Amino acid sequence: MYGDPSTVRKILTELGDTWAVVGLSTNERRAAHGVADVLQRFGKRIVPVHPKAETVHGEQGYSSLAEIPFPVDVVDVFVNSELAGPVADEAVTIGAKAVWFQLDVIDEAAYERTRAAGLAMVMDRCPAIEIPRLG
Repeated sequence: MYGDPSTVRKILTELGDTWAVVGLSTNERRAAHGVADVLQRFGKRIVPVHPKAETVHGEQGYSSLAEIPFPVDVVDVFVNSELAGPVADEAVTIGAKAVWFQLDVIDEAAYERTRAAGLAMVMDRCPAIEIPRLG
């Protein structure tokens, strides 16, 4: 339900190529680091969002979504489920087109709010797994 194939495809192929990756830092052991690399290899512009605002994979980081000075298409969320809802709400506020909660990031109330606001949303999925499946 939270990752139906048509929504996954739409987010990956139709809604735009600028992805804010919330939780992305220079820590290469974190899943966000590898997923951001895959997104770049598939033509996405990644925007690191982390309190440290580090430059990652050659892209300038920002400490919050609100600080990004250009439009963001998709907000990819790598924070704990307890913290994910406010990130989804901020994605709505900045005018993103979609929100993607990573594997094991689940907040059903945030999913409902985000969908009600008109954004596409996927939850408990990984774009690095889904992109190669598009064929």
